[in-house]
Amino acid sequence: MHIHILGICGTFMGGIAALAREAGHRVTGCDANVYPPMSTQLRDLGIELIEGFDPAQIGLAPDVFVIGNAISRGNALLEDILDRGLPYMSGPQWLAEHVLAGRWVLAVAGTHGKTTTTSMLAWMLEDAGLRPGFLIGGVAQNFGVSARLGDAPFFVIEADEYDTAFCDKRSKFVHYRPRTAILNNLEFDHADIFADLAAIETQFHHLVRIVPRIGRVIANGAEPALRRVLGRGVWSELEWFNDAAGWRTAGAGQSLRVLGPEGEDVAGHLGMPGEHNANNALAAMLAARHAGVRPKQALGSLARFVGIRRRLERVGEAGGVTVYDDFAHHPTAIEETIKALRSEVGAARIIAVIEPRSNTMKLGVMKARLPLALEGADACYCLGGDALGWDAVQALAPLGDRAVVASSVDELLDALAAGVRPGDHVLVMSNGGFGGVHGRLLARLGA
Repeated sequence: MHIHILGICGTFMGGIAALAREAGHRVTGCDANVYPPMSTQLRDLGIELIEGFDPAQIGLAPDVFVIGNAISRGNALLEDILDRGLPYMSGPQWLAEHVLAGRWVLAVAGTHGKTTTTSMLAWMLEDAGLRPGFLIGGVAQNFGVSARLGDAPFFVIEADEYDTAFCDKRSKFVHYRPRTAILNNLEFDHADIFADLAAIETQFHHLVRIVPRIGRVIANGAEPALRRVLGRGVWSELEWFNDAAGWRTAGAGQSLRVLGPEGEDVAGHLGMPGEHNANNALAAMLAARHAGVRPKQALGSLARFVGIRRRLERVGEAGGVTVYDDFAHHPTAIEETIKALRSEVGAARIIAVIEPRSNTMKLGVMKARLPLALEGADACYCLGGDALGWDAVQALAPLGDRAVVASSVDELLDALAAGVRPGDHVLVMSNGGFGGVHGRLLARLGA
């Protein structure tokens, strides 16, 4: 089969491209921004990439066009596909029909921690010799790739609640039909497509409805929204974690101890700081347990879990200043990431550098929560400007002179370079490239 993917350079669609190529299909694709690292990864797989959406690509005559959810009506190539009545489908539908069908799918859903938990779970199964396939919204460093077909029944997937495609406004995860479903947490996000938290809860309810009787839902008992979701009905086994009567973590630091409802007491080493990562590890362990991996073995695998790129990733040190990269772009994630770093660096100064880049952040829905999320940092540098649509100076005013707002990356970099001092830990948080501020800061400090 020849598939041509519109929007191929996104993490999810790039993962589908890699899986399709590994399965022996011919894969071509296009995007508005064909650039490294995804372009390099895909070309290394023998996938032909085309810049832009010229309707002339119809001449490739693929068996089906696979449409990413970043592609909207008005796109020149999409409009030509529709006018000519050519075959097309969404990425999640293609994945469900050609990769996931007949497999034991382990899906990781939640507002936060999906990439980390999915990576941990895939590694637990891999370390147990189960050779799972996976599709992760990031690069797990134990694997070096974001997607793999695998040769076992198990397939681990990051289950996103964002909508599927221009033609299908359901959440992506309803296509995956998991046998094991992790519901890690649930908060309001994606304000560009969801009116409120209740709308997202309904999508999670739809996910729960398709887990079979022999399947298992593993849910965070500390999340009121998930309690509401599961109160609407659950038709499979239900296992709570982060719950006094269910599974829970104990201990402090990176020595992870897990206690179970029937007196289970298992210990392991978690190389990632923060209470949120302890919960991620617990959820992954329970999902691995459903697939037949003993808790002791699953927690033992964490000692060999390297981590995920762009998740509190230390990118370098220069002039006595350590710089980290993190994907956090929601106030809760920002707050938890700062807490995790604080547990590592003690009283040393933490300098938070944020780019409010996600659609939700650009709309200003979360702006009132930012000062509290950043409270644990000693200073904050924020990229503002006209693209935001709201006044970052005003929003961060509760932080006083700890907050600096810049209208461009260059201006921010100048202020940051002048404000840091040896011993500082600079935590850069964005779900985009942020103008390469990490490397540029290190270069200036090194000079």
